[in-house]
Amino acid sequence: MYLVVFLDMMTLNHTGVSHTVFRLLGIPGLEDQHIWISIPFFISYAIALFGNSLVICIILTKRNLHEPMYLFLCMLAGADIVLSTCTVPQALAIFWFHAGEISLDRCITQFFITHSTFMSESGILLVMAFDRYIAICFPLRYSTILTHTLIGKIGVTIFLRSYCTIFPIIFLLKRLNFCQNNIIPHTFCEHIGLAKYACNDIRVNIWYGLFVLMSTVVLDALLIFVSYVLILHAVFHMSSQDARHKALNTCGSHVCIIILFYGPAIFTILTQRFGRHIPPHIHILLANVCVLAPPMLNPIIYGIKTKQIREQVAHIFFPKQK
Repeated sequence: MYLVVFLDMMTLNHTGVSHTVFRLLGIPGLEDQHIWISIPFFISYAIALFGNSLVICIILTKRNLHEPMYLFLCMLAGADIVLSTCTVPQALAIFWFHAGEISLDRCITQFFITHSTFMSESGILLVMAFDRYIAICFPLRYSTILTHTLIGKIGVTIFLRSYCTIFPIIFLLKRLNFCQNNIIPHTFCEHIGLAKYACNDIRVNIWYGLFVLMSTVVLDALLIFVSYVLILHAVFHMSSQDARHKALNTCGSHVCIIILFYGPAIFTILTQRFGRHIPPHIHILLANVCVLAPPMLNPIIYGIKTKQIREQVAHIFFPKQK
């Protein structure tokens, strides 16, 4: 009889115990400061939501802004809204109401949307670099190369690439048996952050995650670098100094956004790999910067640096001023 009970318990431990509900802790070690931390989170989210929505409305309603650069910016603004909306409200719920409970399916869904949107933003930044390359190196053929049809196809390709590369991870996570801890010290769900609580071998998850990162975000960054090498080569071969200045000025806002997007992401990866003595809450805060800073600052950067958008914003808020 005791043997039967023992075998039943062993079977339960290997096959029956798999957590389907997890609890997000927020920022570990700073639980007492959650209310104060929520203030910059809320302000950042409000600015991101308002700023990106305003950019989208301006571009879609003004026919003179239906140019490739602005249409790509519209895509970026939409991705920014999705990225921040998928993560920040969950964090605020944890900070304000201690509502960190999340089901496995919901956790995987959040991971899927967050990571695929992040990769989509990387792809949009790449095509924006391609747009600047065409505009500077082939100005006379710019409108014939980047037609609205091609822009639509590029947009669909970007999002399909992101969804198709992330989609297999859903099955890689669903096959796992989460028999370890169900407490996640984070504000949102991540692939390896969730997989490490499984009792199964997760080497496939690790290697596929690395493949996805290298084949999308890292490849995009390298191609953007090559694009700007070609752009700078073309710019410094221009005979007119005014033409060089104008060409570089058109790239200024895009370069700022590239640094803002890839900078925190690279720093976060480096601290995760080599910063073993860095407190856990620093890792979590850096991960949140990656999803907070770009959506908040992108519309501000383009609003300041782009004359056409700046004029439209001024016309909306100060209609009587000329």
